[in-house]
This record gives sequence, structure tokens and C-alpha cells, in this order.
Amino acid sequence: MDIPVTTAIRALRAGNAAFTPCVYDYVEHGGTDRAAHELGVGEHETVKTIVMETDAKKPFIVLMHGDREISTKQMARLLGVKSVAPCSPESATRHTGYLVGGISPFGTRKQLPVYAEESLFDLPHLYINGGRRGLLVQIAPDVLDQLLHPQRVQVAI
Repeated sequence: MDIPVTTAIRALRAGNAAFTPCVYDYVEHGGTDRAAHELGVGEHETVKTIVMETDAKKPFIVLMHGDREISTKQMARLLGVKSVAPCSPESATRHTGYLVGGISPFGTRKQLPVYAEESLFDLPHLYINGGRRGLLVQIAPDVLDQLLHPQRVQVAI
């Protein structure tokens, strides 16, 4: 199988992280539901990489289970800001260097603060974007700590 070498894949290799690439047929707006179905894995183990921003336009990343949403109220409260919202697709690309649908938290253009839903760390492995549409990587949750040092949060709904 031909694995695309993306910035995220390079970052994983550079960090000596163990990962297994998983390629699938990407469908526009298919989301984690489609990816999980294509790969035959649970949507709960697939991780969304959401680029968000505060009311002051400060960008950050939230890693969330594919089958859950982010409580923006809870996230804003944790950050001590008035509000948070997902970035526009253009802003997300500008901050990360990736296209929406292919955003990986690894190897982003700018170093952004990363917040990860705490329960992700209870799973044996995660499927997270490998830096391109149609490419997930299977990793152990500790790879997130190893490479991203995310702050653990409880903001799932």
C-alpha cells in the first residue's frame, strides 16, 4: 500500500512514534462516521481534530471522539474567555497548513495549544488524521502526550 508522506507522517516519524497508516476513500463531508465505516472501526475511536478560536481570535486545537461534540460553553469556561467557536476552513488551513477533512494535530504550520478529551486516553488506540483527506493513523493514546503534550479536558457532549 502506498502511504502518502505528509507533514504529519514526517512529524510522527521524527518523534519516533509508533503508528499504522490507514488509507480510505475520502468523501466530502463524510466525517468520522464515514472514515470509521470505511476502516471497520468504531467512531468513538476515531478522533476529530477541530481548530477553534477564542473570541480574541486566538487559535487552538481540540481532539474529540468522532461520535461526540465539543461543549463550546465548557471550553470557553476552561480557557477563561467569553466564547470559543470553530475557525473558518480558511483560518484552519492558514493555522495548520492542512485542508479541512485532512487536518492533523501533528506537524501543524503554527504551534497551537492542544486540548484532548480526557476519555481518549482510556482507549487502547486511536485513529487520527494523518495530514491528508482519506488518511488516518492508528496510534496509542500516549503518542498524543509524547508529541503534543495536550491539556486533558472534559468538554464532550
